[in-house]
Amino acid sequence: MSEDALFDVAVVGGGPAGATAAHDLARRGRKVALIDKAGRIKPCGGAIPPRLIRDFGIPDHLLKARVSSARMISPKGVAVDMPIKGGFVGMVDRCEFDEWLRCRAAASGAMRVTGAYERITRDEDGVARVHYRAKGETEPRTLRARLVIGADGALSQVGRQEVPGADKTRFVFAYHEVIETPPAEASDPDRCEIHYRGALSPDFYAWIFPHGDTMSVGTGSANKGFSLKNSVRDLRDGTGLSEASTVRREGAPIPLKPLKRWDNGRDVVLAGDAAGVVAPASGEGIYYAMLGGRLSADAVEECLRTGDVRALSMARKRFIKLHGRVFFILGIMQYFWYRNDRLREAFVNICKDPDVQRLTWEAYMNKELVRADPMAHVRIFFKDLAHLLRLASP
Repeated sequence: MSEDALFDVAVVGGGPAGATAAHDLARRGRKVALIDKAGRIKPCGGAIPPRLIRDFGIPDHLLKARVSSARMISPKGVAVDMPIKGGFVGMVDRCEFDEWLRCRAAASGAMRVTGAYERITRDEDGVARVHYRAKGETEPRTLRARLVIGADGALSQVGRQEVPGADKTRFVFAYHEVIETPPAEASDPDRCEIHYRGALSPDFYAWIFPHGDTMSVGTGSANKGFSLKNSVRDLRDGTGLSEASTVRREGAPIPLKPLKRWDNGRDVVLAGDAAGVVAPASGEGIYYAMLGGRLSADAVEECLRTGDVRALSMARKRFIKLHGRVFFILGIMQYFWYRNDRLREAFVNICKDPDVQRLTWEAYMNKELVRADPMAHVRIFFKDLAHLLRLASP
């Protein structure tokens, strides 16, 4: 590949956001370069909703499990089962899932480039030149692109170098261990566990998610002094998983608030974790990353078609219009319910409520707030208020 070859778009980062953006643009006939470091796997429970499977054409063979129930476990050990009526939560292995997305992008016409992004410069004609370093090489390589999509994760170097305010993001740090599923756990392969206990996470939660032959056991916290590895060890010890063979260990920061700006007003737009689109309270990111990648691709296509760089700002505007209210509500939930074990106990108790269960799963599976049953929302509001004011016992 000549370093003077001109791409329409260079996508930096081959996770769900970057691979989706590259796929969408290549399908439209755009000349796309997908730059990605080989072998990077994000720590992730791997949960995806049916909406994602439909909207992004995910084949069944990538689903390692179809979860039909979530077990919420309180600080005192009270377990509340939340069955998913009329649906499921899909579970994927990010190692296989992300690579499939990259291969699909390549099959659509995107050129895969293996290397670590370093920086962007501009040639005399104003065209961006992306500098990257291939593994094992001492000299960096470059490629030219009219526009760049930065999908290089929570600590996005593209964002920090090119987009004002991208270095101000706050993070939850996540860590998980992928283990072989013990025979005793294989008898209930369709249930995930979510543990709300300050000892396992002072401000988030811990999880056990089934992936068929393997399981993801993890936790997260914004408290830098909190030992995530010790927490996962305690969780494994307390749930009879300490002797299970560990397949791999992974850790990474996860942003929980969309950036106020995703583009540089010139030739760069962000997507996925680089743009901060991971849901508060739940930590769900795959669907929002892929949607963000698609919206960034749409904005780039519009910019290429019209020559108007203001089109790049439409990615964030469209995302916030679709999901800004959900992120706001989830942020409030995390702020109120995850502060201490008393409130966590009350939160798990509220999860027994049929209205809470139904509205939660409907919103999760369809990625839309449920407005058709206003009285259910009113009932939940007053129950929440009673717990906050200590008028109801956990």
